[in-house]
Amino acid sequence: MRKNLYIDGQWRESEIYSELKSPYSQQTIANIAQASTEQVEEAIDAAQEAFKVMRNLTAYERSNILEQLVNLLIANKEKAAEIISLESAKPLKFAIGEVERTIETYKFAAEEAKRIYGEVLPIDAAKNGVNKIGLTIREPLGVVAAITPFNFPMNLVAHKLGPAIAAGNTVVLKPASQTPLSSIFLAELLSQTDLPKGAFNLITGSGRTVGDVLVESEKVKMVTFTGSPGVGLGIKQRAGLKKVSLELGSNAGLIIDQLTDIDVITDKCVVGAFSNQGQICISLQRIYVHESVAEEFLQKFKEKAEKLILGDPLNITTDISTLISLEDNHRALSWIDEAIADGAKLISGGQVEANILKPTILAEVPSTSKVSCQEVFAPIVTVNKISAVQEAIDAINDSRFGLQAGIFTNDIKNASKAMHLLEVGGVVINDIPTFRVDHMPYGGVKESGNCREGVKYAIEEMTELKLVIWNQ
Repeated sequence: MRKNLYIDGQWRESEIYSELKSPYSQQTIANIAQASTEQVEEAIDAAQEAFKVMRNLTAYERSNILEQLVNLLIANKEKAAEIISLESAKPLKFAIGEVERTIETYKFAAEEAKRIYGEVLPIDAAKNGVNKIGLTIREPLGVVAAITPFNFPMNLVAHKLGPAIAAGNTVVLKPASQTPLSSIFLAELLSQTDLPKGAFNLITGSGRTVGDVLVESEKVKMVTFTGSPGVGLGIKQRAGLKKVSLELGSNAGLIIDQLTDIDVITDKCVVGAFSNQGQICISLQRIYVHESVAEEFLQKFKEKAEKLILGDPLNITTDISTLISLEDNHRALSWIDEAIADGAKLISGGQVEANILKPTILAEVPSTSKVSCQEVFAPIVTVNKISAVQEAIDAINDSRFGLQAGIFTNDIKNASKAMHLLEVGGVVINDIPTFRVDHMPYGGVKESGNCREGVKYAIEEMTELKLVIWNQ
């Protein structure tokens, strides 16, 4: 089944198609168009031309387009979830959750389209500001290039497309090579809305061919990217003076203080560490648990992790399925072996069964092992004992990443200490760092990124602030 490019409101064939295989079954599920350099440039030109129309739409019209998309997604929720599961091996129960979040993200975008405000400035507060008024307005940028990852193929697209449309921009989307079907389905839905022709363009193909043209084109005014730090840094270096919004890697940490409810915490940790096979930017990767409750925590955590059901992602009872590629299985196993060689203890998992990596818990892991200091993106979590919260804060901060971190504590002083001293973009108190809702400011420090998503905050990134001074 051939899947084509979507340029200027039309489906376009390409000279080359590439097989797309299900990560779980390894069967071919589609043949995906591989865009040429010329086709990428055509998509950019179409978006640039459509911006002439898009920038003049009213807030009401932009909001209405997004509401139309929301209604179409609601009507096609089951189909959308099945597409996600098929192409990414995300268990269906989590794929349904992703579609529900996607609907909510576009709903937030529809609402925020009506709340793009400027402000009035007291120019006469300055000595030479007599008889002058000042105001600011926010204006759309133009063409936004969106490059998205495989792990949330609908909702992370929504976090770029929704704010872009709300702000009055046009978009050229390059989805991850393994998960283009979700974006193709999105294009089919958008074609049924009032979005101007050319305002959304979908380009599939290699990162080198498509990505390089998008990043280096002078017609593109902003690049928004979610993915690995290495690729993100390369984009920033080549993008020139255009805006670049980067959401990058993480090795999210959690502190478990003494005198906490271990039953509740272990339930949450199973979700945080193993949802979507650990392939989440804020997946729980490092746990630092107080020595007074460490044995109880490890035992209960192990028992609950081993009850997870492995299998076909399209089965609603499945909790864990395959990683995005067989190569990732090999990488994850090698990282587990390295940690054990470094002195870590294997508590659970560490094996592949029917191409599915079992949920893996490692204890007493050195901070220099890859499973601790790099982004593991697999169902692997480390557990280390600590004697004080400050020790855990120091361990979490000893990282090149800084996206989100969490702490479970009943001590308000320790909660305050974590809130102020953790070097991350978001601190979650009495919950896992994997917590996210789609209107909150989400982003990191260090090598975790340089921006904030969450619709309101992304709109700010995707608009230009203009100052107006009026001499009366």
